[in-house]
Amino acid sequence: MTVTAADTVKRTISGTIVTWNEQGNTSVGPTVFAADSIEMKPVKLLLEHDRTRPIGKMMSHEVTKDGIVATFKIANTMAGEDALIEATEGLRDGFSVGAQINEWVNNKGVMQITSATLDEVSLVTDPAIDSARVSEVAASENEAPQEDSAPATAEEDKPTEGEQVSDTTVPAPAEETVEAAKVEAAAPKPAFYTAPRLEFTKAKYLENSIRAALGDDDARSYLRAADNTTDNAGFIPTPQSTTLINGVSNGDRGFIDALSRETLAASGMTFELPRINTAPTVALTNEEGTPSETDMGTAYISVDVKKFAGQQTVSVELIDRSSPAFFAELVRQMEFAYAKATDAYAVTRASATATASTAKAGATAANYLAFFANAAKNVYTGSLGFARNVVVSPDVWAEIMGLNDNGRPIYIASNPSNAGGALSPLSVRGNVAGLDLYVSRSLSGTGDGSIYVINPDALTFYESPRLTLQTNVIASGQISVMYYGYAAVAPKLPGGYTANDNA
Repeated sequence: MTVTAADTVKRTISGTIVTWNEQGNTSVGPTVFAADSIEMKPVKLLLEHDRTRPIGKMMSHEVTKDGIVATFKIANTMAGEDALIEATEGLRDGFSVGAQINEWVNNKGVMQITSATLDEVSLVTDPAIDSARVSEVAASENEAPQEDSAPATAEEDKPTEGEQVSDTTVPAPAEETVEAAKVEAAAPKPAFYTAPRLEFTKAKYLENSIRAALGDDDARSYLRAADNTTDNAGFIPTPQSTTLINGVSNGDRGFIDALSRETLAASGMTFELPRINTAPTVALTNEEGTPSETDMGTAYISVDVKKFAGQQTVSVELIDRSSPAFFAELVRQMEFAYAKATDAYAVTRASATATASTAKAGATAANYLAFFANAAKNVYTGSLGFARNVVVSPDVWAEIMGLNDNGRPIYIASNPSNAGGALSPLSVRGNVAGLDLYVSRSLSGTGDGSIYVINPDALTFYESPRLTLQTNVIASGQISVMYYGYAAVAPKLPGGYTANDNA
C-alpha cells in the first residue's frame, strides 16, 4: 500500500499495492491479506475507489515475498495531471486495493483473506497503513538541443572587405522564418521537477536541528531537528567499514507487545480510570414480587506517568566532520535503550499486582500444560476475559522448545497427533497451548516471575510520542542531546494476568 515513486514525464506511478500479512483498516474492518492470496489481472487506477474517476491503468506488476509491486500509466488528462502532482507533493500518496473476496477466515476479529481477485487499485489520501507514503520524486525532461538556435552575432554579420552593403536590410525568406519558429516551439522544455522529498526520519531530524543551531539556513528550513553524537570511532570519516556490529542492544519489547496499548494524554503526570466495583443485579422474581436492586458502584484507578530519558554529548567538530550514517545509528541505539527501559518498567508494574498460579510450571510438558490451564482459569475468573498471550523469559523459551515425547519435539511438531504448540528458534514469537507467545529479555530464569499469562485488556501500556530531542550548544563547543518520552502502565484488572509465582 505504498507509493514509492512518481514520474511526471513518463506519467507513471509505482509502488507496493499490497503487503502480505500486514493488518490494515479497510471498509470491512481489520483485514490481512495472506501471502499470494490475490489473483492478478490488468485493472484501472481509480481515485479514492470512485469508478467514475479513472486516472490510469496497470502496466506491469510483480508478486514478491513481501507483497505486490505495480506500475501504472497515468492518463494525459487534467485529473491525471492533478494525481501526479498530488502524489509528488505527498498530498494523495497512498495505494488501496479493491478486491473480490473468495475465501477468508476470522482470526480474532481480523478478516484474514486467503483468496481474492483484484478488481481495481486506487490512489488515496489516507491509505490503510499510515506509513504508506511517497519516498522520492525526481522527474524532468531532457534539455533542448542548443546548436543553430542562437542568433548571429554582430561580428558574424560584419561585411568582408570589398563586399557591397545595401542600406536596406533584406529580410530572410518567409519559409525559413516559419521553420525556425517551428523548431523553437517544438524544443523540449523542462516539464516538472521536484527534488527528492525531505526525509523526516529521526536521524535527519536530529542532524538538521543541530546544524540549525549553528546557523545553517537550510537546516532551519527543515523545521524542527536535533542531533547527537557519540565517540564511536567507526563513524569518524577515516576510511572504515560502515557496517556496525551490535550484539548488546535491540528494540524488542516482548512484554509490552503482549499488552493492550493506548496513547498517553498530552498533559498531567497522573490520570485516573473509572472501574466498576459493584455490578447491578437481576434475580428470579415471583409474580408481584420485589425486583432485585443493587446499585452499581464505581471507583477510580490512579495511574502514574513516568519519564524515560537518555543523553549524549558530542563536539561540534564531530558533527561537522562525521559520516551521515552516524546520526541514523545514534538514534537507533537510543531507541533500543528506551525500549529496554520501558519494557523492564512494564514487568515491574505487572509483577506487583499479578495473580499467582497454584500450578507449578517447568521441567516437563505436563507441568507446563497444567500451568497454562490453571493460569487461563485464573485470568477468566479475575477479569471475565480470556487469556490470549503468554510472555516468557529466554530460558523458559529454550526449555519449552527442548521438551519432547520419546524424542518428538512437543512444541515444534504441528501434525494433529502432536499439536501442543509451535515454536521456532528463529523468532521470539510463536504459539503455546493456544496462547500467542512472546519472549522478553526483561524476564529471566525459569523460576518465579519468568512466565506471565495475560488477558491484554486487563493491563494497558500508555505511551507518548517517543522521539523528543533537544539540543543545547554550550561554551565549550559541545552539544548535548536528550532523548526522552513518557509512559504509564495501568493495571485495570489485576486478576487478568497470572505469573508463575508459587510463593
